[in-house]
Amino acid sequence: MPPARCDEAPGTDDTMEHRRNLEIGAAAQASRRLWRYILLLSLLVPTAALQVSCLRGRGADAAPVSAETPVVAVAQVTRVDLSTSLALTAEFEPFQEIDVMAKVSGYIRDIKVDIGDRVREGQLLAVLEIPEMRDDLARAAASIDEAVANLAAARDDLRRAESAHEIAHLSHSRILEVAQREPGLVPQEEVDEANSHDLEAEAQVASAKSHVAACEQRLRVAQAEQSRFKTLYQYAQITAPFTGVITKRYANIGALIQAGTSSQTQAMPVVRLAENGLLRLDLPVPESAVPVVHLGEPVEVQVPALNRTFPGKVARFADEVDESTRTMKTEVDVPNPQLVLVPGMYAEVDLTTAQRKNVLAAPVESIDGAGDSARLFVVQPPGIIRILPVRLGIEGPRLIEVQSAGLRDGASVVVGPRSGLKDGEKVLSKTVTMVAASVSRP
Repeated sequence: MPPARCDEAPGTDDTMEHRRNLEIGAAAQASRRLWRYILLLSLLVPTAALQVSCLRGRGADAAPVSAETPVVAVAQVTRVDLSTSLALTAEFEPFQEIDVMAKVSGYIRDIKVDIGDRVREGQLLAVLEIPEMRDDLARAAASIDEAVANLAAARDDLRRAESAHEIAHLSHSRILEVAQREPGLVPQEEVDEANSHDLEAEAQVASAKSHVAACEQRLRVAQAEQSRFKTLYQYAQITAPFTGVITKRYANIGALIQAGTSSQTQAMPVVRLAENGLLRLDLPVPESAVPVVHLGEPVEVQVPALNRTFPGKVARFADEVDESTRTMKTEVDVPNPQLVLVPGMYAEVDLTTAQRKNVLAAPVESIDGAGDSARLFVVQPPGIIRILPVRLGIEGPRLIEVQSAGLRDGASVVVGPRSGLKDGEKVLSKTVTMVAASVSRP
């Protein structure tokens, strides 16, 4: 358009303004088109880079990959040792726990332990004051002294009887010898009288011996009675029957303690003693898992309160199933030398129910379907999907045993979404690391 002249008609200013508006609109449209091209390039560059990377990984002779090729996450099949376990929960119990009773009645003169004290087997716990027991011991000692004196007197009587018997026997022997050597010299009456004295002395000797035996027996009875009182008096010192921890104290100094042997009275214990150096776990094992329970089998005991795991072993089981609960009582022993564990804490035990060595296993997330319809999506070179039916075995926390004729160690299986994938389809695979643990199925 030629430039306007100064002598143009009125309205020429409106035409110039309209022309300027057209030029400004054209510039804005060109700017929007430029930004559209930049945005398109920003979207195409990553896709081109991904295709170049895939082509480099597959070699120069690989076929080009279209932009519609799906990308799938894969993980490798490996050979591992797998095992399944059954999680059981129980509370820790002391290996043994008793209320320490007194054998005899008495007042507590001294108590040497309190709650939380660790004691050894045979350690003194408390001492009883039993005044009448001292009188019984004194009476038993006096009875022994009396029995000893009576025995001495009986033995003296025996010696006298034996001496008298010797004299009577000697006199009878002499008279009888004379009467036999010179008949008629000694009257028969004297001979008979001497024989009678001899027999009487012999009977006195026998009686003295019986008296001595009776005195010896009374002495033994007195000694036994004294020994009994001494034994009872020793029960005034209450000692620990085994090594453990004092978990409760029932009595204080001056308290009257009844003998724990009488069924007619409600005797009060002195203390409660628990063996906490070794703890028990009473596990209710289901009927289905009873065949896999074996004595001495090691187990791992998890304590949530301490966030720690402790070793234990199956120590004993009932060998019968409870009809009401259909479980078998099984006890696991857990050593606790440092007393870190406390009775009453909850614990979880993983009881191994099955174990397989060197089996082919795939991530649990890679299994599609279940039972007889289980299958794997395997990515075979050069990135082709093959759908293989598999037979499942035991399942661990993250891996599951798989059996298939076309599956090998190191094969890549799809662990991501599998919807829409078809057998023979071409895909791009991206290896991922499986870190999430799956739930174990017993």
